[in-house]
Amino acid sequence: MQRKAYITGTAALLAALLAGCSGGSGGGSGTDDANPGDAASAPPAAQPGRYRTLPEPCGVLGHDTLGAMLPGIRQLTDADQRDKAYRGVPALTYDTDRKVGCRWKVESTLATDRLSVDFERVVSYDNAVSDDTQAQKLFQGMAKAADLPEPSLSAPSSPSSPSAPSSSASPSSKASGGPSASADPSDSSSGDPAAGGSGSPAPTDLQPRVLPDLGDEAYLDDRLGSSGSTAEPRTVTVVFRTSNVVVTIDYEEQPMAVGAVPDSKEMQDRARDLASQLADALDG
Repeated sequence: MQRKAYITGTAALLAALLAGCSGGSGGGSGTDDANPGDAASAPPAAQPGRYRTLPEPCGVLGHDTLGAMLPGIRQLTDADQRDKAYRGVPALTYDTDRKVGCRWKVESTLATDRLSVDFERVVSYDNAVSDDTQAQKLFQGMAKAADLPEPSLSAPSSPSSPSAPSSSASPSSKASGGPSASADPSDSSSGDPAAGGSGSPAPTDLQPRVLPDLGDEAYLDDRLGSSGSTAEPRTVTVVFRTSNVVVTIDYEEQPMAVGAVPDSKEMQDRARDLASQLADALDG
């Protein structure tokens, strides 16, 4: 009798365990399917930017480009000095994955030329904002800080119809306040004498403006500095964005002779050519 009772109790225990396992497996799907709509309702993460790395800034420019923008390099007779001038000086940065740059400075018999190139790779830490959108915000902030004439920022981007600033734009500090060396001097009030004459307003196609044919968006700024009794330096800045990388080029020339003014068109052409090369290098 005791053995029969033991067998009966064991069978009952096994039946209870099997019933519990069966009930658990049936109800376990509730954990997996508790919120079946969550994955579908969650917004997709913003797309990462195209670029994950940056080029080596001091090596991205060839000798021909540097020789054209910094004529004094070719006047250096010492080979070591010439090589050092070509190499440039890396910009101080603490995160080369995010920001890099290089600087060059060369003196010639006619002028001192300075060139800087900076790359910034923008990363958004907001899942709802893409890297490209964050880079666009950075670029637009830089364009606003440059204080470009309003028509340049609002005019449609059409290669056949470049944006032109209004005549009411501030004439004192930008190319609009100083003539290019290629202009026909006729207005003595401009205060920026051309290389071949006394001075005239800069043509509209040389004034600070949006560049419609460079990267995803770009602008050019042109400023004529004031150095008192010394020669006036001119600085041409080109900034462009390609996806999540923003590139800044600063090109400055200061003549040796007092009263001489750097040629606006020549400097702008050089800076724009360099910008196109860098854009192609990024695309490649």
